[in-house]
Amino acid sequence: MNGADMNGADMNGGPGDGLDDDGLSGEVDWGDEEFDAGLLEEELRQAAAVLDPVPAELQQIAVDAYALHDLDARVAELTFDSLVDALPVRGATDVPRMLTFRAGEVTVDVEVTARGLMGQVLPPQPARIEVLGGPRPGSPLTADDLGRFTGDVPLSGPFALRLRTDEDVVVTEWLRA
Repeated sequence: MNGADMNGADMNGGPGDGLDDDGLSGEVDWGDEEFDAGLLEEELRQAAAVLDPVPAELQQIAVDAYALHDLDARVAELTFDSLVDALPVRGATDVPRMLTFRAGEVTVDVEVTARGLMGQVLPPQPARIEVLGGPRPGSPLTADDLGRFTGDVPLSGPFALRLRTDEDVVVTEWLRA
């Protein structure tokens, strides 16, 4: 078959391969199954990071500005982490990570598993909770009247929780999942 496929299209830059006469890519109708917008976005981010990186000074200014985002928020200090404070159980696998944060009178107990997280705000009260982590907006969760909340999105990388109650805003320390 002299450079043509079964349909008669030239395999060397001819009709049917998405290339024009100069061998450059033209308009191609990619089906939804072939086009992955998430993959394209990630490739563009990587190219921008290499070709036009954010200056370190500007990045620091952005971090400082974000830190002022919740200036009125109280920071909940980590008071218990089962990775550090608990005794390991021999033979146990996939053990949930237990965390306790405290800010004044507010305590937040959190259990982190491979399937997500669940926790409770004490004293029991309703709250809006955001899971912070990465460049995307936080996942909203809602604590019920007993302060209980669950999230079914597995955590990866650094994360923190922002709790908004009727009285105040509390942000936990950042941890790695």
